[in-house]
Amino acid sequence: MDSEKFGDDDRSIHLQVLDLQKLEEARGSSDTVLDFRNSVEKGDSGETADATPSSSAIAFHRSSSRAPEQKLTLFALRLAIIEKIATCLGTLGFIWATVVLLGGFAITLEKSDFWFITVILLIEGTRIFSRSHELEWQHHATWTVAGVGSFRALQVRSVSLLRNLKRISGGVLKPILESRLSQETPRTWKNSEVPLLPYAKWLYISSYVSRLLYWLQLLSATACVSLSSYKLVRHNYGEVHDGELDKRNRQAALSIFYSLALAEALLFLAEKAYWEWQVSVCSLLENVTRECGFGVTGIVSIKRFFYDAYSKSVNGSIFDGVKMDMVSFAMELLGSSCSDEQLIGARILRLLAVNERSAEDTLEKIGINLPVIERLVEMLNWKDMQEEEIRRSAAEILSKLAGKKQNSLRVAGISGAMESISSLLQKTRSLGDAPDEIGEKKIFHDHNLQYDYWRFNNLGLLILKKLSRDHDNCGKIGNTRELLPKIIDFMHTDATLLKDENAEMVLSRVLTVKRSLQLVKMLVSMSGNTGRCLRREISEIVFTVSNLRDVLRHGVRYPKLQKLGIEILGFLALETEARERIGVTGGVLKELFNIFLQSKTHGDVNESRVRIAAGEAIAMLALESRSNCVHILKLGVLARLVEALEVPLVRVNAARVLRNLCLYSGHERFIDLRLIKAAAPMVLKSITQGDNKLQEVMLGLATQVFKFMSSEEAHVALIDSGIKKQELANSLVATLRKHDKPAIKVPRIRRFVIELVICMMEYDVENIVMFRDLGMERELEKVLENTAELENFDVFSGTVGVSRHSRTVHWLAESVLTLLKEYQP
Repeated sequence: MDSEKFGDDDRSIHLQVLDLQKLEEARGSSDTVLDFRNSVEKGDSGETADATPSSSAIAFHRSSSRAPEQKLTLFALRLAIIEKIATCLGTLGFIWATVVLLGGFAITLEKSDFWFITVILLIEGTRIFSRSHELEWQHHATWTVAGVGSFRALQVRSVSLLRNLKRISGGVLKPILESRLSQETPRTWKNSEVPLLPYAKWLYISSYVSRLLYWLQLLSATACVSLSSYKLVRHNYGEVHDGELDKRNRQAALSIFYSLALAEALLFLAEKAYWEWQVSVCSLLENVTRECGFGVTGIVSIKRFFYDAYSKSVNGSIFDGVKMDMVSFAMELLGSSCSDEQLIGARILRLLAVNERSAEDTLEKIGINLPVIERLVEMLNWKDMQEEEIRRSAAEILSKLAGKKQNSLRVAGISGAMESISSLLQKTRSLGDAPDEIGEKKIFHDHNLQYDYWRFNNLGLLILKKLSRDHDNCGKIGNTRELLPKIIDFMHTDATLLKDENAEMVLSRVLTVKRSLQLVKMLVSMSGNTGRCLRREISEIVFTVSNLRDVLRHGVRYPKLQKLGIEILGFLALETEARERIGVTGGVLKELFNIFLQSKTHGDVNESRVRIAAGEAIAMLALESRSNCVHILKLGVLARLVEALEVPLVRVNAARVLRNLCLYSGHERFIDLRLIKAAAPMVLKSITQGDNKLQEVMLGLATQVFKFMSSEEAHVALIDSGIKKQELANSLVATLRKHDKPAIKVPRIRRFVIELVICMMEYDVENIVMFRDLGMERELEKVLENTAELENFDVFSGTVGVSRHSRTVHWLAESVLTLLKEYQP
């Protein structure tokens, strides 16, 4: 690996930015062209990423495998044990030398022993000093290289490149370059930039200092081994004559000291050898980085984690490092005031949150730590270019965190959270210069020299989409200042955008359009007062309907986008004012009918779903809207709607549209609607042969069709359909008998049966006797016993009824019973 080097003489890490590809890898870029295409065509990656394995699979992983960082904490524990033993021996040797030898035998020591002891003590003092500061400098080393693989390295190099371009271009690129070079002047020193010496700044580079201390320890230990071994082998401690009582224990004391010094130095060298074996030969750090899925720059995070675990084990209890885990370590760094530590912490949490193996545990630990969530939300407001990667990582973590309902409530519950998330969305429209105009929409295209706005737009929309799964969060989104207009602006599209599929920028923008449509759909589909307020506010934004029309018009290659746009129109049509706005926006109804009644189809599942959705939206737009019904009739689609009754895919919605046209077009359009009489035979067949939803809508349409027919025409229609009047009456009575109580799937079927019975009785009074003989009176009495409010509405928003019928089912049933009881032939 080119960017990871562990040489024999290098104990720190050097990451070199070799080319643009590695820079993109270092930035953690995951939104490649292929990823964007998958997100747009196959589904939103943000949704599928939330999916977690089954509980049994999770339990298996937890029980059978260990976290990769446990290898590092175990390694740190073993090193700390060796280090503490060596330290104890060194301390004992130092005390022995100072108290016993230099204190008790200072005068009687041989000259060579005196200087050997002095030199060994000085060497050991040097090693202890360098050892105590090595970890601190190693931390500085990780701080120094933390930003090398990030946007900082790219920024430093790009600034130099831009300056050269500025000089060469002579002002052509001046506006872009000046905006790129204008940066805030730092007010504090960075560790790697402090000029310790005026003309030797390189001496303060953390990796150099760390390397110097490392070799100083090795040389000290080697010298100590050499000196101690020499004295122990030669054993020339001087002669002790009879009567020299003050020298009789000197030999033993010196042997003990040299043995302690030798043991300590050998243990230290053994520790370093074990270190080198694991790090350089077995590549422990690289293997853990690979297992964690941290990528190119992850070695920096792993290195820092290992040094922290080792420091805790050495400075405190040897078990302190074992208690560390990568998630807690990253959360601790995230709260630091040092930007490099924040970057390391954000990187680790992002990588763990997107890794399927570690995502659940990571998100669970973050979710119960409110200060960390608040810190992540705060980071969304950091717009400095130097903090771009931190901000992007925080956004990605929150996008994963919001996938869990409980976590989404915690995120949304933080004060100012919605405003912070809104800051991720680029403000594309400025205020107008005058009250009678709106600011122009500005689209930022440059991906290379400027801030990566589109990536943040996508992340912001993804977070909002996941938060909007909760009803209360939708209300907060609607109440956030300037948020809804931003979202609506991202729905804007055109023919050029939806035809070009190659450029990464285009696919990124298409993904933005898709996520904005998904978010708006979730908002307008809310029930209750919150849903009504959101539908009203969204429909009042002047670009909403026109943006949706453009999606329908240009989104032929993206049926999922068309379906989302159509569904939004259908939900907006629940509100009367919004329904009228949609109808008078040019081209909306025409585009809907082009999709719904298209003759050339490819049998694609997505295409079929789009056609069904278009029919539902048209039916909603025609509901209780005379003006929309008139617009539909002017389009000249009535004959095609009648023909559509024979197409299984669209006949249900075609019947809904025709019924609404008959009900709400007004008496002056009676002549235009007479063509609907041709549908009578098909409608009668569906009533007797159909089931559930098809039967329900055809019953509703039959009542309206018979209003345009005389009794003779109705008789002819029965003959053309091959159905006898007695057979039709039997079918109606059987339907009431089958649905002895209100049905959720077909809530209006009993209403439509009763309405058709009334229509048949009005056409021919003989039908009253026929229904009486078939037992209609008994079935209607059952209806009266269990009528429900459910049967009095045309459509529903959740469990709330919308568009109430003028006459209740109870009133209709009583009317038929009165006719049956009072009529005497």
